[in-house]
Amino acid sequence: MPSAPSRSAALPASADKAAQVRRMFSSIAPRYDLLNHLLSLNIDKLWRRRAVNRLGWERAPEGLYLDNCAGTLDLSVELARRPGFRGRVVGSDFTFAMLERGRGKVERLPVSTSCADALMLPFPDETFDGSTVGFGVRNLADLDAGLRESARVLKPGARLVILEFTTPTWQPFRGLYFFYFLRVLPWVGRLVSKHSSAYSYLPESVLHFPEPPELAERMRAAGFDEVGWKTLSGGIAAIHWGTRSR
Repeated sequence: MPSAPSRSAALPASADKAAQVRRMFSSIAPRYDLLNHLLSLNIDKLWRRRAVNRLGWERAPEGLYLDNCAGTLDLSVELARRPGFRGRVVGSDFTFAMLERGRGKVERLPVSTSCADALMLPFPDETFDGSTVGFGVRNLADLDAGLRESARVLKPGARLVILEFTTPTWQPFRGLYFFYFLRVLPWVGRLVSKHSSAYSYLPESVLHFPEPPELAERMRAAGFDEVGWKTLSGGIAAIHWGTRSR
């Protein structure tokens, strides 16, 4: 069974991570949505629906919501299209090319965009009624600082929902998953995206990311209460949630 090494050459050094991640996502933006759906067998759409289900937006249907690390705005669209939603979504990402790829999805939807770093969001304290992050916290140069910044811009009592990859724990699925994740996925990703390293970075970044119990503790330390998580699809991904402390 594969195990995570101390550090992979596919992962940038902490000091260079932000710049390298921005360059990487700028390069793969044209094929990002195609590869997301292809490599997940379209299960990623179900995951996003379940993440928005956890947001509790019904408590403030006319509120303002943040889709942080929004990429091509799929979570923004999922929330904005919900029946009864009368609020507005701000999709924020520090890679302009990703936001541009998603702009066509949000025409005629109550979604605006902001090209901003998740570690230094350009919003006042206690601005948002809720926030989502889809497959983004794993890419932050400083996870704890990013969680604290998410707490800062949320109103007291507002919920943060994080959708992120994790790794299955039960065999034989774990072994099959690692074969696909470490061998098949990087090959297909390179073939379709034409990027030499982006889809090697993906599995390596997941292997080095905190498991759900540790992420939950770090969310609590960043200022969130009522923290919980639920794994999806046999442990391939997980939804994490927490309420900004009052």
